[in-house]
Amino acid sequence: MCGIVGIVSHEPVNQQIYDALLLLQHRGQDSTGIATAEGPTFHMAKAKGQVREAFRTRDMRSLVGNIGLGHVRYVTKGDAANEQEAQPFYVNAPYGIILVHNGNLTNTRELAEDLFHVDRRHVNSTSDTEMLLNVLANELQSQISGLELDPDQIFTAVEQVHERVEGSYAAIAMIAGHGLLAFRDPYGIRPLVLGRRPTGMVGDDWVVASESLVLEAAGYEVVRDIAPGEAVFITPDGELHSRQCARSPRLVPCSFEYVYLARPDSIMNGISVYDARLRLGNRLADTITRHMPLGDVDVVMPIPDSSRPAAMQVAQKLGIEYREGFYKNRYVGRTFIMPGQSQRKKSVRQKLNAMGSEFKGKNILIVDDSIVRGTTSKEIVEMARAAGANKVTFTSAAPPVRHPHVYGINMPSRAELIAHDRKIPEIGEVLDADHMIFQEISDMKDAIIEGSHVTDLEMSCFTGDYVTGTVTPEYLDWIERTQLS
Repeated sequence: MCGIVGIVSHEPVNQQIYDALLLLQHRGQDSTGIATAEGPTFHMAKAKGQVREAFRTRDMRSLVGNIGLGHVRYVTKGDAANEQEAQPFYVNAPYGIILVHNGNLTNTRELAEDLFHVDRRHVNSTSDTEMLLNVLANELQSQISGLELDPDQIFTAVEQVHERVEGSYAAIAMIAGHGLLAFRDPYGIRPLVLGRRPTGMVGDDWVVASESLVLEAAGYEVVRDIAPGEAVFITPDGELHSRQCARSPRLVPCSFEYVYLARPDSIMNGISVYDARLRLGNRLADTITRHMPLGDVDVVMPIPDSSRPAAMQVAQKLGIEYREGFYKNRYVGRTFIMPGQSQRKKSVRQKLNAMGSEFKGKNILIVDDSIVRGTTSKEIVEMARAAGANKVTFTSAAPPVRHPHVYGINMPSRAELIAHDRKIPEIGEVLDADHMIFQEISDMKDAIIEGSHVTDLEMSCFTGDYVTGTVTPEYLDWIERTQLS
């Protein structure tokens, strides 16, 4: 999970991209980068840390140009401590290409072999983004037949990328002197939204970003989502070209975007994240009714912030008082996306504080968006009891996470997942909860896609079914051995 944005404008884009990355900060807090194009010349700045601390005035002044892209990083592949693996990545041929990527490639071992032995390209990091960039550059190089580069050549290169690359990828690239390219994997697992802003006689400004809130905040009209397998190319003067580049595209977006990752004020694949979370709450309320006596509950409480819509609906549907018992320190990042289990555990108490007046002597029903490793959940139950709660019921608006996620979310190890090889009552025992209730898988799916044109979701971390069909037990064993979280 990362956040990406690309802009083609009739005015300087450095501030626009900076502002967009601030809005996408929830998608990655490890590092960030911005690159701009001034004619055929690239300018780039990237650093570890969050957007506000990474860029100085001198950096912004150096980012000259009317075309640009940006990235906020949450590590799923590569070295979290290595600043050189912050995106964007650059290759100097053909023409010069800079690329940012959200997702995770699942055939990196094969790509590494082919890039070295067949393409004769050097990859200087363990990042799958640098691999994706070099595959694109190699395929684009093979399409060039004359002095000019036309959209058909670019789209044919993307077709070859789809043939070679497996996994999830939403990518944005600048080609020096030619324009901005954006493309999405054939399953549309990771989101990418296209927007337009009319500028009068000089034409349109264009933006592509991970979430629609970026477009709306900057005054862009949401045109549509980039389709699975589709590529769009925007010239420096704002002319847009698009083409379907995959043989059998099928929209299967990641369910975890709606459960946790995306901001609630975004719309992706035609689905409002906020509305989806309200519906998750409604479905969860029905499940709670079936599994426990409601007379045992005094108040419903969310774990701020992403579970708040679901918790409000649970309280409303069950007719139980809704209260805010946990206060959040907004200057601590999202613990789920922090690298390293010890760092996550330390940050839980720094991030949340339980207000004793809301807990003392009460039977509390806690609603969280999901439970992955259980680190945060166990700490929360302990905090509720320490604050004086009589009984603690812990509920999740998502089903149990029992399997690794290989498409861009940092869940590589089954041993880390609290639900792996445990029944639901056993999970409750580990968390020290009096009752433990999870959303049903079918209810989650129905709640998210209700009223939309989407018919299927990528739900592998809940079901163990991997949509690309190329994830084998051997591959899962390999990532557990080689990839830290």
